[in-house]
Amino acid sequence: MTEFDQPMPEASALPYSRSRHLPPYRGIVAVDAKDFTGYPAIEHGVISKAVQEVFQRSFDRAGLAEVWNDQRFPNSTGDGYVFGFDPAWMPFLIHPWLNALQEVLTEFNVHSVGMVRLRLRVSLNIGPLPDDGGEFDGNGTPRNDTHRLLDSRPVKAMLAASNESITHVAAILSDRCYQDAVAGGFTGRHPDHFIEVPATVEGKRFDQRAWLYVPAPSGNLYDRRILGDTVVAEQEGRRTGRKADGQPQGRRAPRAAVNQRGDGSNMNIGTVHGGQQVTNVRGDSYGGDRVEGVKFGTVNGNVGDIVSGDKNGHHR
Repeated sequence: MTEFDQPMPEASALPYSRSRHLPPYRGIVAVDAKDFTGYPAIEHGVISKAVQEVFQRSFDRAGLAEVWNDQRFPNSTGDGYVFGFDPAWMPFLIHPWLNALQEVLTEFNVHSVGMVRLRLRVSLNIGPLPDDGGEFDGNGTPRNDTHRLLDSRPVKAMLAASNESITHVAAILSDRCYQDAVAGGFTGRHPDHFIEVPATVEGKRFDQRAWLYVPAPSGNLYDRRILGDTVVAEQEGRRTGRKADGQPQGRRAPRAAVNQRGDGSNMNIGTVHGGQQVTNVRGDSYGGDRVEGVKFGTVNGNVGDIVSGDKNGHHR
């Protein structure tokens, strides 16, 4: 066979060009060590090794050695570690594994006084990823999103705002992971243990709904710096039966401008949303008050005059 008789290379699989089988679904777990770059370079190797040792010990502690031994496309990221696994195990990674990781890290940090201390961010996700034994297995959108979640503002802020002697693990779950494993009732933690957050990454085009879980919380977990004002308002509304805009559930606040007119008097009672045009004109020969303009925001009580009888009687 000459060089001209060689078979043509297989055409690349362009997206949207033809239908094909989905890759197998995999659970993905990734961890990063907090403040890794703050340590001297000479300690980076020690930290990378310690992360894997703590990781392995926590799976043994949780009774999940099978998951560790059967990990798919494992990879050290220097300051962390990532691997894929059978998604049927996801409920067990959420609980009891995250709690076991917190326990192992607590013990590690107690015995490493004066040395390296580890506090970990954890990201959990589910999605289709190639896994056929190839060199580039595990690459795909779910893997990318797992790392974006790990670098997102809420989970970083949670670990930074908590007590470093108490909270050693802060986890963030993708919405898919939460809906399948937690909301579906398959994991040993009630949904109220989790807090919905908007996961964003500075400098990246990433904005997803996600869920925080902290096995050993400290400080103020329900913090506006972490959740964002919109999320806080919505969750407060669920408790009080009111929406984020302050209105009762099921009622839409009026947004149109309010125009009112009173001859010789004007009374506003309650709350006015949006713009308000007020004109108070007495058009008789005796003259009267004229008030014109736009009032914004909330108006409480009485605005203008409340008149009984003839306001201009003294002119007679």
